[in-house]
Parts: sequence; C-alpha cells; structure tokens
Amino acid sequence: MDLRSVLVVTIHLMLFAVGCRLVVVDIRTHRLPDRIVLPTLAALLALTAADALMLGDSGALTRAALGMLILGGFYAMLRLLGREGMGGGDVKLAAVIGLVLGWHSWQALAVGAASAFVLGALHALALMASHAADRSTRIAFGPWMILGTLLGILGG
Repeated sequence: MDLRSVLVVTIHLMLFAVGCRLVVVDIRTHRLPDRIVLPTLAALLALTAADALMLGDSGALTRAALGMLILGGFYAMLRLLGREGMGGGDVKLAAVIGLVLGWHSWQALAVGAASAFVLGALHALALMASHAADRSTRIAFGPWMILGTLLGILGG
C-alpha cells in the first residue's frame, strides 16, 4: 500500500471512528461535544492538505475547503433562523462533513447533505406516526448527518 492509500484509509477510518462515537453521544445526550468535533476538523484539514501536497493537486483541497464552508455555513444559517432546531455541535459537525464530502466530490457533498435531511425527516415522521414523538420532541440529528455522509461517500 502506497503512502497516499494509507492517507485515504486514515481519513476514512478516522471519520468512521469519530462518527460512531458521536452517534452514541448524540443519541444519549443530544450533544456533539467540541472536544471531539473540533480536533477531528483540525486533523482532517491537515490530512486533506497533506493529500493535496502529495498529489501536487490543490483541486480536491479547494473543493474540501469550499464544502466545509458551504455545509457549515448552511447549518449556521439554519441555527440562526431557529435556535431550537440545529445545535452548535450540528454546525461544527457539518463543517467536518462538508470538508470530507467536498474532498470526495461535489456530487458526494450534495448526496450526503440531502440524505441527512431526508433520513432525519423519515425518522421523525415514523416516530410521529407511531405516537412515540410529537412536533416538540427533540430528535438527535447527528446520527442522520453521519449516515448521510456515508451515503454521500458511497453514492457520490
């Protein structure tokens, strides 16, 4: 396995490990802690920059940075519009997800971002249909963001 392959596998394994941990934490506490999300963002920024240097191609890094800003900015806007919906952890996780999905491709970013909202909405509708939740029930969105990321990577 060459150095680039190791780097690509490292990025995905890191995202997978952190994603699994965040799913559990968010379901239990409805929080995505900065102490997990922010170091992940920093590490993934460094790894995607190393990938760009290794390839001598800044295109993927530029796309990753734009993906981070676009998805993070979109979630920040949603948070500003309705503070009871998106939390600050969701906004920071969106930056992480935008970075990785953008690094993959624009299509991965679109599929991953849209999938999170579709899956989250279907989950909420199923809970409401079964009378396990109503319109005021808080639902952890981080797991749907992470699952959407997986779908974006695989389907994008």
